[in-house]
Amino acid sequence: MAELTYREAVAAGLVQEMERDDDVYFIGEDVGAPGGVFKVTGGLQEQFGPERVRDTPISEEAIVGAAMGAAMTGLRPVAEIMFSDFLATCWDIVANQIAKTRYMTDGQVSIPLVIRTANGGGLRFGAQHSQSVENWAMAVPGLKVVAPSTPADAKGLLAGSIRDDDPVIFFEAKSLYPTKGQVPDGEHVEKLGEARVAGNGDDVTLVALAAMVPRAIEAATRLGDEHGIGARVVDVRTLVPLDTTTILANVVATGRLFTIEETPRLCGWGAEIASIVAEECFYDLDGPIVRITTPHIPLPAAEALEDLSIPSVDRIVERVVKEQ
Repeated sequence: MAELTYREAVAAGLVQEMERDDDVYFIGEDVGAPGGVFKVTGGLQEQFGPERVRDTPISEEAIVGAAMGAAMTGLRPVAEIMFSDFLATCWDIVANQIAKTRYMTDGQVSIPLVIRTANGGGLRFGAQHSQSVENWAMAVPGLKVVAPSTPADAKGLLAGSIRDDDPVIFFEAKSLYPTKGQVPDGEHVEKLGEARVAGNGDDVTLVALAAMVPRAIEAATRLGDEHGIGARVVDVRTLVPLDTTTILANVVATGRLFTIEETPRLCGWGAEIASIVAEECFYDLDGPIVRITTPHIPLPAAEALEDLSIPSVDRIVERVVKEQ
């Protein structure tokens, strides 16, 4: 095991898969010599050359269009969209072409493509560069949606995404890039569609994703130490496919569900999980389902306002205590 930052783990996943498979190549804005705007891919172009690590013009449509064409010919491209907000500029290609081609060709054409993108707030970049948009992708049939919360998952889930024969949107929480964690040495691949559970508290289940997972884990510790409330945390890891089996089993075990979401409240991913839980195990609930979310607002750039908007450890603890 090695201690890596989240950004180093993403790079390690790319290197692992590019060394393993010559059909994997990487394309995006400033991903070559500059090493990416978040310094995730430094040294990759030196290692693999400009044919396999390609800088592009500032055109999201060109990036995903070229990657889609390459995937249709049998390559396994990884395309970087610098900020997840910019998926809006190429959404037709993503949602109407990449997501639907395998279905519309009756499986004759696969799109083994990964779109990596930096997602979410916490860095004071303002409303156009801080959105958490994983629910956009979750709503489109044909896309798989992955959002790791730890360096180990950043490496393992990226490798699993690259090996998948379907298109995957891989959301990297930009606020987690400097965080550190233990990452397995050698080949490390995680299967998509499997949630992970931290803790075994019997009172409440906190379901979280990406940057909200470490906050939920810290909140669970405080709930136990300060309030005697036993909390467990379900790290969703992949929204599509969604591991409903693990989520439902842990909600049944505690009788309470709290979702911790960075996405704006309206139509956030937690609403779908709440709906599934209400349909499948309503009579196992001991209280109402509670969603702790960012309000339905453009995310402010001001430090105090951004911190107030995104769910914090304090807000999670206060809301759980209030509802108990």
